[in-house]
Amino acid sequence: MKFFQTKQNKISKGFMIIEIVVAISIITVSFVAAISVAQRSVYVARQSLHNTQASYLLEEGAEAIRIYRDNTWTNISGMNVGTTYYPYFTSGTWTFPTSVTNTTVGIFTRSVVLSAVSRDTNANITNSGGTLDTGTKLVTITVAWMEGSVNKTKTLSFYIANIF
Repeated sequence: MKFFQTKQNKISKGFMIIEIVVAISIITVSFVAAISVAQRSVYVARQSLHNTQASYLLEEGAEAIRIYRDNTWTNISGMNVGTTYYPYFTSGTWTFPTSVTNTTVGIFTRSVVLSAVSRDTNANITNSGGTLDTGTKLVTITVAWMEGSVNKTKTLSFYIANIF
């Protein structure tokens, strides 16, 4: 009878070791999964923050162009079509240099490109043909930044007109 009880104790001890190994494995997998989810959450939160900041910079760039236009239309009409400009706030006013010196905002680089606008015989804006409208420009603002090793961009396009 003693032999049988000893054998039963050995079997119970063997099952206990297996149960401990399984429990440790489950805990380890759960911990690794939680760390992975937390890491991904931080990455997504950082991306969301950068997208929000880029959106604000796009809107600020649009307001800068409007302010530049409000000062005098010749500011806008004097800008070369197709040239890349970089909005820069200095001495209480906006300027639009063509170089990127000191025009980054944190990790972001903001640029502005103006395009000519043509109108058809009904005064509607047209993509091809038509008559050049010197009182209207298409403004495209782009904000670019590096997200890890990937270059990200957001763009805003709108028309600006000589309203004065």
